[in-house]
Amino acid sequence: MAKNWWKVLLILVLTLALLYFFFQSVEWDKVWESLTDVNLPFFILAVILAPTHLVTRSIRWKYLLRHEKENISFYNRFAATAIGFTISITFPGRIGEVVRPLYLAQKEKISKAFTIGTVLVERIFDILTMCLLLGVFMLAKPLYASIFPIDEKMNAQLTLWGIVGVSVASGLLLITLALYFFESQTLRILGFFLRPLPQRMREKIVSVVQEFIQGMSFFKSPRTLLVYFLWSLVVWLGIIFFYWVFFLAYDVHIPFVFMLPFTFLVGVGASIPTPGMVGGFHSFSKLGMTSFFNIEANLAVAMTMVVHALTVVITCLIGYAILWKEGISLFQIKKIGEESNP
Repeated sequence: MAKNWWKVLLILVLTLALLYFFFQSVEWDKVWESLTDVNLPFFILAVILAPTHLVTRSIRWKYLLRHEKENISFYNRFAATAIGFTISITFPGRIGEVVRPLYLAQKEKISKAFTIGTVLVERIFDILTMCLLLGVFMLAKPLYASIFPIDEKMNAQLTLWGIVGVSVASGLLLITLALYFFESQTLRILGFFLRPLPQRMREKIVSVVQEFIQGMSFFKSPRTLLVYFLWSLVVWLGIIFFYWVFFLAYDVHIPFVFMLPFTFLVGVGASIPTPGMVGGFHSFSKLGMTSFFNIEANLAVAMTMVVHALTVVITCLIGYAILWKEGISLFQIKKIGEESNP
């Protein structure tokens, strides 16, 4: 119990610190004025586009799941994805990342460990895809430097975050590949370290790890790997397109390709495990708007508040609607993830 209180306190302090930097030097009269100064047709289009990443993620997930079960329904994949994001938004600690595969495993009666393995692979590819897009953008700097100069300090920060992202994703990918292609050796080493435990417990742990490794079966097929990577591009290009349209709603005209580093920064902020992405999303979004695009700070604060609210509200409305349809309460579904976390 004390451990949980320390976690809550740490997350609270982190959230407040990030919000402090976000609201620093804000002139509220100008912020409120900017909030309503919006191009309605583009704003409506942004509202429509906000949940499309749930659709593209659900389609992409099929290519990982088909090795366990063919024809998993799109609705169940979409419902699990929407509920997972809703739980991550509502509660701290990114618990929705665990709820999502466990919910689908229950609905489709497939291996829980396998399904969790697919989500790990998905997250690795999310990081790698965004880092690849960022790397291409940075390498192409000589082509756009004259029309889109990037501050050297921001350039250094982008490079640093890109290196960190690639390092983490590459490390996880290498571990994942080692687990899959050297399964027997992995299980033998695991068995060695589990020897002090009772035999029944050892067998259970080894069985779960074996199922988890099978969640990476798609690595066997180069074609599936390529299709999955292409869908990862679709997911992230769709997210970039959403932000581009949202900027147009506030009459901020930025070439589409230049939205890439902003989306990367927002992704870094959103990955900080605060409830509802509060603080991390806000600070990194404001940083991107003011540093990349020289958007006035008060307008950046207003735009960030609106795009965050738009994303959170629409995702949660979809998630809550599905939970209501399924007859499950928010805390019942949250418990699934908590029970699986040691």
